[in-house]
Amino acid sequence: MQEIESLYRVKIEPQLAPIRNKQKKLQKEYVITGITFLAVVGFLIPIFVTENMLFLAPFILVLVFLVWQLIKANKLYKDFRSDFKRAVVREIVIAINPEWVYEPDRMIHPDVYAQSDIFRTRYDRYLGDDYVRGVIEKTNFECSELHTEYKQVTHDSKGRRQEHWVTIFKGLFFNADFNKEFKGRTYVSPDYAEKILGKFGRKFQGISGAAPLVQLESVEFEKVFVVHSTDQIEARYILTPALMEAMLRIKQQINCDVHFSFVGSRVYCAMGMRKNLFEPRVFGQLADTTDVTNMYRLFEINKLIIRELNLNTRIWTKY
Repeated sequence: MQEIESLYRVKIEPQLAPIRNKQKKLQKEYVITGITFLAVVGFLIPIFVTENMLFLAPFILVLVFLVWQLIKANKLYKDFRSDFKRAVVREIVIAINPEWVYEPDRMIHPDVYAQSDIFRTRYDRYLGDDYVRGVIEKTNFECSELHTEYKQVTHDSKGRRQEHWVTIFKGLFFNADFNKEFKGRTYVSPDYAEKILGKFGRKFQGISGAAPLVQLESVEFEKVFVVHSTDQIEARYILTPALMEAMLRIKQQINCDVHFSFVGSRVYCAMGMRKNLFEPRVFGQLADTTDVTNMYRLFEINKLIIRELNLNTRIWTKY
C-alpha cells in the first residue's frame, strides 16, 4: 500500500490537473447534449401528435445541433480517455514492471480467444482494450479486457422485430506459456450445475461441456470447478493436487467466475467481471488511491496466476 500511495502521489497526481479540466468540460458538454436531446423530443411530440408543421423548422435546427454536439462530446471524451490511460493506467503498468508492453486500444486477438475454446458460442461483436504483454521470469503472457456478445432477434406480439445484445464473456482474458505441448484439450470451468442442482447437477455435467467429464479426487476442488477433457490421463497429469489448490486460491483471491483451458502449449484464463475495469469516470472523482489500488491489483493478477500455477519452474518439457 505504501508503494501504491507513493506511485499515486509522485507519478499520477501531478498529471491529473489538466485531465480534471477536460473532465469538467466534458461534463458541461454532456449536460448540453442532454438538454438538446430533450428539446428535440419536445419539438417532435407536437409534430406527430398535432401534425403542426410550425415545429418542423426548429426541430430540424435543434436536431442538427444535437448531432454536432454529439460529435463534439465524443471527440472530447476520446481525448479525455486517452489522457487518463496515459497518466494513470500506463503509470500503474510501468510501476509493476517497466518492461511490460501496454497498449490501451489493443485487445487479445480473436484467434487467441478462439484457440482457448473456453467460450464456444458464436459472437457477433468482439470488443476489448487495455492490452498488456510481457515476461514474468521465464514465462511469456498477455492479457486484456474483453467483451464478446451475440445478437438475439425476437418479435413482439405485434410482429415487430426487436434486437438484444447478449453477453458471452466480459472481463479479463489471460494466456501464458505452459512449456508443454498438450495432446488433448482440458477445460476447468465454474461448477454451476452441481452448486444449483446438487446430485442431479453431477449427471448434467456428464452430458454437457466440450469434452468428456473428468472425475477427480479433490472434493474441495469439485465443489468449485468441473473438469472436461479429451484426454483423461493427460488431464490428471496437468491437474496435480498442488495445481488444483492453486486454482482454488486464484478463485478465492480474484472472487469472480474463473475459467481455465489447457490447449496447445498454453494455459488460458478468463475472469468474468461485470464492470469496465480501467475506464475514467466522467462524473465524480477522477481517480484516487482506491482506484489506483484496484487497477494495480487487477494487473497483478498476471503474476498471481503464473506464480500460483508454478509456470516458472519448468517442470514440464515440450515434446
